[in-house]
Amino acid sequence: MKQSIVHIALVVRDYDEAIEFYTKKLNFELIEDIYQPEQDKRWVVISPPNSVGTTILLARASKEEQESFIGNQTGGRVFLFLNSDDFWRDYNEMKSRGIEFIREPKKADYGTVAVFKDLYGNLWDLLELNPEHPIAKRMK
Repeated sequence: MKQSIVHIALVVRDYDEAIEFYTKKLNFELIEDIYQPEQDKRWVVISPPNSVGTTILLARASKEEQESFIGNQTGGRVFLFLNSDDFWRDYNEMKSRGIEFIREPKKADYGTVAVFKDLYGNLWDLLELNPEHPIAKRMK
């Protein structure tokens, strides 16, 4: 049996501001943006550049209870992990585009990592896994 996680839903306030942030600030690709009139919502999928793995579904909050989770889907923990093939290239590019890093880069057993915020305050790890890390081996 072969299975994979296709999308992870990220609750956002507004589709267009989220698309703008992720495509302009993080250089993500807009994969799909399809209006669904029967539900008055859009199916918006983004992905890191040249990624072949899991994508992010931008899901606009449609109820008050969902709005309370915008920017805090994991109770203040790091929520998403963006792996890079060149940590310092991407770190410097992101800083030049105004991305706020709340934890500076550090070396860890698994690789190099720094924590940044997205436009809503969700925490992300930017990381470059060491080549011998089990996940890095799977990505080859």
